[in-house]
Parts: sequence; structure tokens; C-alpha cells
Amino acid sequence: MTAARAMHHVRDSEGSLEGMARILDRPPVTLSDGLRGDTLVTGRWQHGPVHDTLAALPAHVIVAHHGGDGEMSLRAADGINMRARSRQGTMVIIPKGQDGRWDISGNSDVSHVYLTQERLVSTVEEMTHGRSFDLLHRVAFEDPTTVHLVTMLSNEAMAAEQTSRLFAEQAIDLLCTQLVRAHSSFGALPDPAEKRGGLADWQVKRVVTYMRSRMEEEIGLDELAALVHLSRFHFCTAFKKATGRNPHETLTMMRIARAKELLSDPDLPVTEVGLCVGYQTPSSFAASFRKTVGMSPSEFRRRL
Repeated sequence: MTAARAMHHVRDSEGSLEGMARILDRPPVTLSDGLRGDTLVTGRWQHGPVHDTLAALPAHVIVAHHGGDGEMSLRAADGINMRARSRQGTMVIIPKGQDGRWDISGNSDVSHVYLTQERLVSTVEEMTHGRSFDLLHRVAFEDPTTVHLVTMLSNEAMAAEQTSRLFAEQAIDLLCTQLVRAHSSFGALPDPAEKRGGLADWQVKRVVTYMRSRMEEEIGLDELAALVHLSRFHFCTAFKKATGRNPHETLTMMRIARAKELLSDPDLPVTEVGLCVGYQTPSSFAASFRKTVGMSPSEFRRRL
């Protein structure tokens, strides 16, 4: 590895460490040094409540919770909205490049691993066969394997024995494998909502936000399912269990609600309104509007 490349990795991990320090009352202190890929590991430490926006970080942050019990929520810029109760044995993943507002009540006893994308990708190349993937946000997620690995790494970092570095390198490789197979777009463990058969809140939010931002376009089930890394069949079933409507019904309700707003402008032709909300012909817009509202778009406008 060239010196310039190594410096790039250091900036990634240390930049993420500095970013975390800016929103915490007590900055994390790393105990590792010289780990491959410039991975950084902290010992166990405590911080107080957090109510702040965390800017996008250049490396992944993996957090194990060893103690503390309180509400934790994330409102991310990409539409993800997650809430859970943090407690001993749960974990958090903050993927690189993802920003959002964090609200954490109470004190937390934690340890961190700062992991560069380069280290992650190089470790799991045999498993992914070079396919690209993204880590998923996790908030107070139950995964004993990941928590155990992060805990072992923090213990080794605090021990600082001659054999600790060799042990840590092997544990980081295992952590990378677990992250990709259980917490990425390549493979993911279901969260509690998915175990009940429905989508999680963050998945519904992502799909609904996508629909709303593109309602004037043709939107296919395959592209919606891909947003939450599910098959088309599983997505349709899970979406209806979570919302009470299938994806088509939800999109139609959004389009008609927006059409009602646009129809209040008398200078906007009815045909133009239909195009603005995704209907390619006046007849298809009129039929959908009448079925949902009980009258034609023109009659609805006259009654305003």
C-alpha cells in the first residue's frame, strides 16, 4: 500500500472519530494502533444523552451497547426513520456517508469500531465475488454475534498484550463477514417488524418517500422492492401487512391527493394535472379519480 493510500485510510477512520466526538459530551478514545486498513477500536466508555445531527462520516461506525437503557431514534436525510430502545446487548451501525438526526436518552455504556470501506470490501471479496453492497443503518438492533465481536475487540484493545494485535486482526475479519452477511444489501437479518411479516418503519418510509418524489413517473414494483432489498413477491405482501394497502393503492391515493391540490388552481388544465401526478392519458386520470373520489376531476373543481 502506498503512503498516500495509507494516509487516505487514516483520514477516513480518524475523520469519523472526530465527527462522533463533535456530537458527544465525552469523545471516544481509541486504544488500537496500526491495525490493517487503519481500523480503530475503543475500549468501553460512557457518554450522556445525544440530541444532535451527525454529519456524514467517511468510515463505518459499529457500536456495541454494554449498559444503559433509553430511547434511541434516527431521522436520516435519505428518509429512514428508526426508533428503538437501547439496552445491554444491542448494537448500532452508522454507515459511511450517511447523515441524520440522533436522539438518545439516558447514559450509554458502549464500545466502538471505526471501519473503513476498503478494509470491509477487501475482507469479504471472496463472499461477495466483487459485487457492490451497502451497509444498513441499525438502531438498537439485536445481534449477539456482532455485539460479541465488538466486545472482544474492545477487550483486546484495553489488554494491549503482545498477542492482542494478531487476535484483533482475526476478530475484525470475522466482524466484516458478519456485517456483510447480516447487515448489508448483500444479505440482512430481518428486524422485529419483518419477523412479523411486515416492513419495518424505515422501509415503509423509504418506499413512501420514493413514491412521493416520483409520482409523475412510471414506478414499477421491482424498483420499489429493490429499495428495501426484497423480492417483488415478498415486498408486496410485507408492504400490505405494514400499511393495510398494497403498493399500487398507496401510490394511487398519493396521486389523487396531489391532484386535488392542483385542481384548486383554475389556470391549470385538468389534462395537465393528470400528467403531473403520473397519468399518461386524460381517460386513465379521470377513471382513477372517479373511482377514488366518486366524481370526475372537472366536477370536483367546480365544487371547490
